[in-house]
Amino acid sequence: MYSLSILLGAGLWLTSVSLGQRLGVNPQTPIPTAPAQPDTPTVRKQELKLGNRLLRYTTTTGFLPIKNESGETEASVFYIAYTLDSTSGTAKRPLMFSFNGGPGSSSVWLHLGALGPYRAKLLPDGGLPPPPYELAPNEHTWLDMTDLVFIDPVGTGYSRATKPELARKYNGLQGDLAGVGEFIRLYLTRYGRWSSPLFLIGESYGTTRAAGLSGYLIDRGIAFNGILLISTVLNFQTIRFTKGNDLPYVLYLPSYTATAWYHKKLAPDLQTDLRKTLDQARQFALGPYATALAKGDAIPPSERQQVASQLARLTGLSVRYVEDSDLRIEIMRFTKELLRDRRLVAGRLDSRLTGWDGNNVAERQEFDPSLAAIRPPYTATLNDYVRQRLGYETDLNYFILGGGIASWDWGSAESGFADVSEQLRVALSRNPHMKVFVASGYYDLATPFFAAEYSLRHLGVDASAKKNFTLSEYEAGHMMYIHEPSLEKLRRDAGTFLEAALRR
Repeated sequence: MYSLSILLGAGLWLTSVSLGQRLGVNPQTPIPTAPAQPDTPTVRKQELKLGNRLLRYTTTTGFLPIKNESGETEASVFYIAYTLDSTSGTAKRPLMFSFNGGPGSSSVWLHLGALGPYRAKLLPDGGLPPPPYELAPNEHTWLDMTDLVFIDPVGTGYSRATKPELARKYNGLQGDLAGVGEFIRLYLTRYGRWSSPLFLIGESYGTTRAAGLSGYLIDRGIAFNGILLISTVLNFQTIRFTKGNDLPYVLYLPSYTATAWYHKKLAPDLQTDLRKTLDQARQFALGPYATALAKGDAIPPSERQQVASQLARLTGLSVRYVEDSDLRIEIMRFTKELLRDRRLVAGRLDSRLTGWDGNNVAERQEFDPSLAAIRPPYTATLNDYVRQRLGYETDLNYFILGGGIASWDWGSAESGFADVSEQLRVALSRNPHMKVFVASGYYDLATPFFAAEYSLRHLGVDASAKKNFTLSEYEAGHMMYIHEPSLEKLRRDAGTFLEAALRR
C-alpha cells in the first residue's frame, strides 16, 4: 500500500502513516463493493421558509450508472440534487456540481455545512454540541442562486463499484476524474441541463478534483462558467512534509502565525492587527526564512540564530524548540507544542478549536479536536436526513469519511507530488470566460492559505486571465462555514462571484 502523508476528507490529514491505515483500509480488508444500483431516483417536492423567503424546490436522490464502452455498469454513483421550482423552467438556471475531498470523503460537508437548505447544528464557533444532533434551516443556502447536485465519488457515501478491481480503477487521480466526469456528462444528458450555466465547487482534495475536471472536461466539450475552490490544494509539493522538500515549512508559516495570534501566544506588538502580522509572516517566509532553509547545513551560526529568533517570534514557540527542530516545524508537532503549557492541542482542520489528549509530553497529538467536533453531527444528521426528509431508503453504510476506498493511485506522481495546476491553466487557456473563486481560512492547518496563494502565482496563466480570479479569506479554518460569521460571508462572496461569472 502506498504510504502517503496526507488525507484530505472534510479536510486534510497529515501523518506519517499510510493512507489506507487512516481510512480504515488495509491489504487484508475487502474493498466494499455492491451490485449495480437501480437508477430510478426518489423525487420529492419540498418547501422551506427562511425569514420572508419561501423556497419551493424538488429533491432528486439516487444513483447514476458509470458504464464501460460495452455498456456494462462498473459503478453506481450516489447523488442528491436540489432544483428550485420555477415557472420559467430549469434549463437556463445555473447548475453547480459539488463534492468534498479525501480522497475518500463524501459530499456531506459542503452539503450540510454551507450550500444546502439545511445544515448540521454545531456550537456557534464550530465546536461539538451535545447529542442528539440536529439539522437547522440554512438561511445562507445557495439554492436561491443555483441548483445544486452533490456527488459522492466511487467509494464514498453510498457509491460503490461492482467489483474490487473496478474500485481500484476509480480510486485514483485519473480514474476519479474519469468517473466524476462521466457522472456530470450523464446528469446533463438525463436532466436536460446542457444549456445551463455550469459551475463546480470542491473542498480540499475536491479542489484538486475540480481543477482537474476543468481541464479534463473542456477537452470533452463541457465548459464551466466558474469553479469554486474551498480550502485549496493544487500542487501537493506545497503541503507534503517530506525529507528534502522545504516548501511546506515556508508556506505553513503564516498559518502558524495566525494560530498563535488567535491563542494569544505572540508578543504584544504582534497581537494588535492580524492582517498586518500576517503580512510580516509572509515577507519573512519568502525572504530570510526561505533563504535560510535553502542554505541547509551551510547556514552561518549567526544567521541561523537570527532566523530562529524571528521564527519563534512569529510562531509562539520557544527559540530552543525552533533550534532543536532544525528551523523546520512540522504540522503535527506545531499543533502539539503551541499550547502544551495549557495541556491542550490545537486543531488541524481548524486551529481555533482545542482539546486535550492523554500524554502531554508526547511529540504529536493523538487526535484532531476540530475533526472530532464535526464528524458525529454530520454523520448522524446525514443518515437521518436522507431517510426522513428525502425519503430514500437503503441499508448500505454511508461512508462519510474513509472506509470505502482502496489505496489511492496517484499515477505518475506516486514517487513525487501530484499537481493539477497545469490542468487548470489548460482550462483557462481554452475557456478564457471561466472564473475561479478561491476561499481560504486563516486557521486552516490542512490546506494553508499561503500555499494556495503560492500555487496560483505559479500557474503560468496569461496576464489577461488574472482578472478571472477572486480570492477571499476567512477568520476560520478549513471548513470556514462551521463558523457562523464566515458562513454568512462565504454566501455573500459566492453570490458576488456567481453574478460576475454569469455576466455576458
